[in-house]
Amino acid sequence: MKYDFMLIRYAELAIKGKNRKKFEQILEKNIRQALKPFDGAKTSRSFGRIFIELNGHEEEKIAEAIKPVYGIYSFSPAVRSESNEKAMQENALWMLNDAFGEQHGTFKVSVRRTDKTYPVSSQEMNHVIGGYLLRNLTDKSVDVHDPDVEVNVEIREDATYILCKRYEGMKGLPVGSSGKSLLMLSGGLDSPVAGIYALKKGVTLEAVHFHSPPYTNDRAKKKAEDLARVMTRYGGRIKLHTVSFTEIQKAIRQQIPDNYEITVTRRFMLRIAEKIAEETGAKAVVTGESLGQVASQTLESMHAINAVTAFPVLRPLLTAEKLDIVEDAKKFGTHDISTRPYDDCCTIFLPSESKTKPKPEKAARYESWLDIEQFVAEAVSAREIQIIDAKDSGINEEISELF
Repeated sequence: MKYDFMLIRYAELAIKGKNRKKFEQILEKNIRQALKPFDGAKTSRSFGRIFIELNGHEEEKIAEAIKPVYGIYSFSPAVRSESNEKAMQENALWMLNDAFGEQHGTFKVSVRRTDKTYPVSSQEMNHVIGGYLLRNLTDKSVDVHDPDVEVNVEIREDATYILCKRYEGMKGLPVGSSGKSLLMLSGGLDSPVAGIYALKKGVTLEAVHFHSPPYTNDRAKKKAEDLARVMTRYGGRIKLHTVSFTEIQKAIRQQIPDNYEITVTRRFMLRIAEKIAEETGAKAVVTGESLGQVASQTLESMHAINAVTAFPVLRPLLTAEKLDIVEDAKKFGTHDISTRPYDDCCTIFLPSESKTKPKPEKAARYESWLDIEQFVAEAVSAREIQIIDAKDSGINEEISELF
């Protein structure tokens, strides 16, 4: 026997009122995208649920494909059964054995009749199916309050649907339901985790990476590309903008006092990110900054850096602990890429000291020695743009064991 369907339960989008239909459509589209490798697997919607018709595909592989899709609260493989007692009992027994494997445990049967013409009440059917399971499972017992496995039986007009295994989803909102943002993607641990947090709230991402050849090599650039590729598992393809930052960094190194180099560097990056965001229709910039983690991430530094723009800057990791960020990087599959030993432009020109409480007016005075508009315009116009897609590389092999 095989499973016929996968039943998808919604996450936050279930409370979106009049916008519910739009959210459901976006989620279903994202699920279909995840199912592209599975010929014949089809989706359909009913109120509060999405169904995947497996058409012979193994439920474990379908589960692995859809688990990273944000907006899913949980999902369960299901069997379509004839609506007679014998068929329901036998299918429930097979599914319960599959759910338990060799383990002992407790179960509960919950029958729901959406077809009110069915002649036996839900409560009676609980006893009919539960009693059959008890007679055929000597090492299992009933616990109606806190069972290890719940056997759900839904009697509809067309057929009866039975399910008992349950997978946890990523929850959140479906990607594409909350507008577009531009992620400032370095090669470190923090920014890809911040990006995935943004995806969880339904944001579509593009990314900008700052590259300083010949001081940073192609392997550092490849780190950013591979990080973006892992992120596509959670939010689909990502447009990556790679900005050559060498001339700006050299000018900052020559003209700006050591203790303001980091501040001015970040201000230039934010100006460039703002221009790219405006061109691409992004409504905010996302960064991996975490309060107090380094000198450029104090409140005073953030204030001095943000002074160059009125554009919204989102910091999903602002209050996160570093150890938690590391654990999330491992969970998301970005950790091993981020820790490759190739420096990005943020680490190669580190000054001997950095101001932890820089003044915006002082940073602006130092910057007046540079042609800000020309530097920004040239960097934006000369950027390299590429579409990053999971299928373009074997990167999925690195994260296939995550789920």
